[in-house]
Amino acid sequence: MALLKGFSPLDGLKRDNLAALARKVQIRELSPGQVLFKEGDTEKRTFYVVSGTLDLQDAGKTVGSVDGGSDLAKNPVAPVFPRRVSAKARDRVQFISVDSDLLDVMLTWDQTGSYEVSELQGKQDDDGGDDWMTMLLQTKAFHKIPPANIQAIFMRMERVNYKAGDNVIKQGDEGDFFYVITDGRCAVTRETPLNKDGIKLAELRVGDTFGEEALISEAKRNATVTMLTDGTLMRLNKEDFNRLLNEPMLGWVEYDEAQKLIAGGGKWLDVRLPSEF
Repeated sequence: MALLKGFSPLDGLKRDNLAALARKVQIRELSPGQVLFKEGDTEKRTFYVVSGTLDLQDAGKTVGSVDGGSDLAKNPVAPVFPRRVSAKARDRVQFISVDSDLLDVMLTWDQTGSYEVSELQGKQDDDGGDDWMTMLLQTKAFHKIPPANIQAIFMRMERVNYKAGDNVIKQGDEGDFFYVITDGRCAVTRETPLNKDGIKLAELRVGDTFGEEALISEAKRNATVTMLTDGTLMRLNKEDFNRLLNEPMLGWVEYDEAQKLIAGGGKWLDVRLPSEF
C-alpha cells in the first residue's frame, strides 16, 4: 500500500479502496529490451515504473523515457488509448500494472460519494473478496458503460446467500434479476420433453453472470440455475439493469439512417425469439 501511495492518482484513494487495489497488483519485471506495450495497443491497463528506465518509442525512435523514482514516474506511463508510443525496457525494469476500469470506478466512488469497497464486500473474506468485481469490470460489456453507471450498478446490487441445492432461477419463471456469482458454484440445466430432470448446460463460478437474457427479451427464463455449493450472489433488479447496464450498450439509429446503411451493403438481422413474434 505504501508503494501505491507514491503514484498519482492512486494517492487520492480512500484507505479501504487503496487496500483493495493493492491486493490486485504486484511488482513485475522486464528484462532489457523487453516491450511493455506497443503503439496502437488498446488493452486497458495503467502502468507505473517502480525502478529502472523505460524508453518510449515512436516508429522505433526514442522520444522520451521514464526513470523509476523520478517525478515523471509518479504518473501513469503513456495513459492514452490506443497507445501513441511503444514502451521498451532500457535495463531491468520493475513496474506495476492496474486494471484501468477498476481504477476509474474507484476514483469515481471517491469523487462522487463516500462509498468504499468494504461496503460492497460486506462480510466476505478479505482473501479475494473483490475478485468478482474485477472480473466483471474486465468483461467487454462493462467497457461500454460510463464509470458513474458502474458505481450505481454496484451500489444498487443486493447480496443474497444460498445453500447447496437451492434454485436461484427456474425455467419458465418471469425474469426479475440479473445475477453475479461472488462465492460458490452453480449449475445451469434445461428441461426438454424427453428429459424432465434437465440437461446440464454449464457450470458457473465466481465472476460469472446470468439472468440477463430474460430481462432483455422480456421472455421467461429458458433454464434453471441451481447452487452446487453454498454461495453468495449479487443481484440487480430488472429496472436498474435496463437503465444502468442494458441501455448504455445499445446503439440506436433512426429508420432513415438504417435504410442508408442497408443501401451501403448492410443487412437486416432479426434477433427476436420465437415467443416475440
